[in-house]
Amino acid sequence: MATTVTAQIIWEGLWMTCIVQSTGQIQCKVYDSMLALPSDMQAARGLTVLSIMLCGVSLSLGVVGVKCTKCIGVNSLKARISRISGIMFAIAGFLYLVPICWTAHSIIRDFYDPHVAAPHKRELGPALYIGWGASALMLIGGSLLYAGSSPPGMPGSPTFSSGESSPRRGPASQVKGYV
Repeated sequence: MATTVTAQIIWEGLWMTCIVQSTGQIQCKVYDSMLALPSDMQAARGLTVLSIMLCGVSLSLGVVGVKCTKCIGVNSLKARISRISGIMFAIAGFLYLVPICWTAHSIIRDFYDPHVAAPHKRELGPALYIGWGASALMLIGGSLLYAGSSPPGMPGSPTFSSGESSPRRGPASQVKGYV
């Protein structure tokens, strides 16, 4: 007598739930009602959407504030806009990190809880790792954008030059030649 064993893996995400059969077939279903979701999942959805919207605004401000655009002529104003964009990117990265860590914590807590039945124990999925990476990139990128866009003439700003004269060494006699 041959018996067929079918195993199922259940993936629960913010927007839908999926069941993966041992045959490789995946069936996904969008949640029926947002109001029927637990409050922690509603909060995680809200933080994710807020993070995405904040990222869009900070990306727009970052494009306006870069040195190569001509939207705004004043360099000190461009530097301030770029710094604000960097701060907003870092805040968006933090807002995106909160629901990811929150979800990972609940998965790990339920996994080690002896009162949770074995079929209801979940594992950390690839979306969490992608989320951690995306959040880290937003935090690092926002920090670099903030640090790298200091207003011109600020004493802490890095100066890169080639040749004999450097603004930090003092004025040197230069001959300008035009070719």
